[in-house]
Amino acid sequence: MLHTISYRSLRSHSASRAVALGTLVLALGAIPAAASAQRLATTPHPAPTPTAAAALHAALDDATIIAIFDAANTWDIETGNLAAAKGANADVRQFGRMIAHDHAMVRQQGRDLAASLHVTPTPPKDFALAKDHAAAMSELRSLKGAAFDTAFLRHEVAFHKAVIDAVTTTLLPATKNAQLKDLEVKVAPAFQAHMMRAQQLLDTEKGATK
Repeated sequence: MLHTISYRSLRSHSASRAVALGTLVLALGAIPAAASAQRLATTPHPAPTPTAAAALHAALDDATIIAIFDAANTWDIETGNLAAAKGANADVRQFGRMIAHDHAMVRQQGRDLAASLHVTPTPPKDFALAKDHAAAMSELRSLKGAAFDTAFLRHEVAFHKAVIDAVTTTLLPATKNAQLKDLEVKVAPAFQAHMMRAQQLLDTEKGATK
């Protein structure tokens, strides 16, 4: 029962974070505090109006985008390292090591670019998404064995999908510096590959339990 409660709570944290990334509400410092995973999965989120989109892009300068990019990589380094240590399945542990390694490399590229451009990464004011990540990590740490593997893989699928959507629909259009745009485009296939691998492992796990 404890694992069931923790898993449901983790799905809420993951869904909340995915919606925040997907809509880039996080860039304005707002995130749903307690979101129902089922409701988030079934409720459509309308596209912003041209006026709203313009306002959102105006709030996103390159310094803020670099900070969001850095944070997203840092969070997946942390979840990857946790899976490498706690995963019950050898493939899950290997996947954790891979994403921690890959995101560390991508994060360093972002930091090197920021330094070369003399840009100081500036996180959004009241970066509530950081608290949501901490809560999700706490929930993952509370799980063991197969329950951990399932929760981690579901988290990775949702997280990478949200990041891809956020970059494509919001961050990339708002980015002004050409080199930063190039970096966002360059790393997109890696995020896609991570999402697909997480889904593959999740599907394999489901098949094994039938």
